[in-house]
Amino acid sequence: MENYIVSARKYRPSTFDSVVGQHALTTTLKNAIATGKLAHAYLFCGPRGVGKTTCARIFAKTINCLHPTADGEACNECESCVAFNEQRSYNIHELDAASNNSVDDIRQLVEQVRIPPQVGRYKVYIIDEVHMLSASAFNAFLKTLEEPPHYAIFILATTEKHKILPTILSRCQIYDFQRIGVEDTVAHLAYVASKEGITAEPEALNVIALKADGGMRDALSIFDQVVSFTGGHITYQSTIENLNVLDYEYYFRLTDLFLENKAGDTLLLFNEVLNKGFDGNHFITGLASHFRDLLVSKDPATLPLLEVGATIRERYGAQAKKCPLPFLYRAMKLCNDCDLNYRASRNKRLLVELTLIQLAQLTADDEEASGGRGPRAALKPISAPAQPAAPTAQPQPAAPVAQPQPAPTAAPTPGPQPTSRPATPQAAPTQSSAGTPATRPLSSLNSAAKEEKKIPVLNKGGLGISIRHAAAPENPAAPAATPAAASAAAPPADEDYMVNERDINYYWQEYAGQLPQEQVALAKRMRNVHLTLLNDHTCEAVVDNPIVAKEFTDETPVIQEYLRTHLKNRKIALAIRVSAPKEQVRVYGRNEQFQMMSEKNTTLLDLQNEFGLEFM
Repeated sequence: MENYIVSARKYRPSTFDSVVGQHALTTTLKNAIATGKLAHAYLFCGPRGVGKTTCARIFAKTINCLHPTADGEACNECESCVAFNEQRSYNIHELDAASNNSVDDIRQLVEQVRIPPQVGRYKVYIIDEVHMLSASAFNAFLKTLEEPPHYAIFILATTEKHKILPTILSRCQIYDFQRIGVEDTVAHLAYVASKEGITAEPEALNVIALKADGGMRDALSIFDQVVSFTGGHITYQSTIENLNVLDYEYYFRLTDLFLENKAGDTLLLFNEVLNKGFDGNHFITGLASHFRDLLVSKDPATLPLLEVGATIRERYGAQAKKCPLPFLYRAMKLCNDCDLNYRASRNKRLLVELTLIQLAQLTADDEEASGGRGPRAALKPISAPAQPAAPTAQPQPAAPVAQPQPAPTAAPTPGPQPTSRPATPQAAPTQSSAGTPATRPLSSLNSAAKEEKKIPVLNKGGLGISIRHAAAPENPAAPAATPAAASAAAPPADEDYMVNERDINYYWQEYAGQLPQEQVALAKRMRNVHLTLLNDHTCEAVVDNPIVAKEFTDETPVIQEYLRTHLKNRKIALAIRVSAPKEQVRVYGRNEQFQMMSEKNTTLLDLQNEFGLEFM
């Protein structure tokens, strides 16, 4: 049985023209050989599997060739080329610095440099993984690297250029190898497949190239693995099954569900993905990449950034036409936030599911869109709200005898919520078909919370006292007022509601919370300021310095209009004042606080002396 050779070794390039994806570097090396301008030290750096050591071997073989071709390649016929191909050349030495990284190993190398070549013009020393040399070994190598014999050439190869001493870098010509593109990798895999008599779908080779992440050696190793799994017929489905890659089909189906606002179906599809053994973090990063590819597909100028096969490219173009740009912006932001919070989350599945629900609600209300600056954090009900039943006409029972109501006090009741307007006798008429807040379904309340906000103000007419009309005596036996009568008895439009300090501060903080991301500094300053009500209509904000005062003053007309609208009072005025030095309150320490407390209660001193207490 013939010995099997892996594709990465069997199809290793032997000429500069056969190197994939490094055209600029190979052209530079060929021109240097053709003109005879060879440096004494080279540094090849770049990711793994992109051809650093391969180019070093081709370069060493070519410069020792006795009869190079017209295009600057080795002839493969002279004694030097034959010895190199048979791996018996004494002019080319390879050293693995990962296992030979001591000072003694470098000293042995320096001793070998003194011996001139027997066949050929140059002795080439290829030191792979040179960043693994110790600092002492680097220092022992400096003198020889700077002034070697005329026949000695050093080629250093590394994947971590930043670990090499600057004194070494300054003595070398540096060649930065780049990652091999997906198209170049797919073309080379197709060439290998044709040589081996293997049939492969382009989409399958594209998946292998993406999995290799720019490394040709990795791509060929994965290719051999998939060939062993499929038996010589590589298909897209068998490739994603063998490599455990999440299919594009899931992401296309999810995006269609997002656009149709089907949050429940997205959760079921995500559960199917988890049952196949995929990780939630892998899923959300793939979904973010899918949205990025959709965004790239919308503009012909950015279409070259889409690294997929021809069939998948057509599907991306078709779905990109259905996705609005604000949806893609906010979807990528949500997926990126989920990816950042995934490691810190304790309930990782719930985190991803919440993100999917938000994605499914992005196009539900276009009027609530934030212009692409960031997605809204609020979640809407997944199921459709139930329609309220039509009200049936029922006989109204006789109203009970009204009890006298106590007069409202001026001081607001403690609590985080603002005071609400008390119900008036005119509030009895039948409400609209939407229902009152007390009888409306919960889902309907959630969907209409934005437009049906309680006004935390106090209506002067609601107190039962009017300065324009005398209060009419209530008749308990009178029938319920009709809507027309209620509107006729409503307070005039020019009547302003009474306000209090707590309501003003409530809407002051609410305005700060609605400021965009560009005004986050102003929002934080507003949260630290408490408004003081000077009279019935004037409120004052006291700030620390003139800079903040100017910032608040510039925003005063907008804030003032916001307070007037929400408090139903057109006379509200906002004043900004810089605090005087005497108003600054110094923070007292523990000892000072205890002294102040003991002045009010001398028993504390007796307690301290009795038990020998001290402040730490």
